[in-house]
Amino acid sequence: MLTWKTLLLQDSASPLMEQLSFFHDHTLMILVIITVLVGQLMIMLFFNQFIHRYLLEGQIIEIIWTILPAITLIFIAIPSLRLIYILDEINNPMITIKTIGHQWYWSYEYTDFKNIEFDSYMIPMNEMKNFNFRLLDVDNRIVIPYESQIRMLITAADVIHSWTIPSLGVKIDATPGRLNQISFSINRTGLFYGQCSEICGANHSFMPIVIESISPNYFIKWISKMIEI
Repeated sequence: MLTWKTLLLQDSASPLMEQLSFFHDHTLMILVIITVLVGQLMIMLFFNQFIHRYLLEGQIIEIIWTILPAITLIFIAIPSLRLIYILDEINNPMITIKTIGHQWYWSYEYTDFKNIEFDSYMIPMNEMKNFNFRLLDVDNRIVIPYESQIRMLITAADVIHSWTIPSLGVKIDATPGRLNQISFSINRTGLFYGQCSEICGANHSFMPIVIESISPNYFIKWISKMIEI
């Protein structure tokens, strides 16, 4: 959920983000343990008037502080590699949407449904309503059904952009002349905000992304309306 004064990760809205949150907590726990142990050891060495000869010049302690970091890295690397493969996997997408980054707005194409295309611009300050988020709301949102596998094909028309939705755990570069893809599924309805995360020029901070997750029935009605237009 996007709220004011958010300091930690946003609430996850997809299985990918849930896994990323678990990995973050897992790694943070290991870092806290290492920090406490090393900090305690350094304090003991600084404020102890006696010197333990086996601590400074012992084969056993050398073996211990060589093997322990290796084991620690294994506990971090295995979940990390697993997560990388999960993020790259494409599972029979139900809907494919093409995203094109421009200076400084996004274009979207629903080519599965009679080539629906539209541009998405940030809402200017003088046109904002009381319920709009400053620098985050757009005039045309991406509308997708929840609990459906979505594939995004991402490219750019001019310079490198980055299509990012933090609450979905999605971040992928939009590179000119290259078509990148990513797959995700949203597990609840709502509005999910993101921004371009690549410094792409003067108006880099004015090309937000908004995904509107709705039920499949309402999505069919929305698609029917867009086709009529």
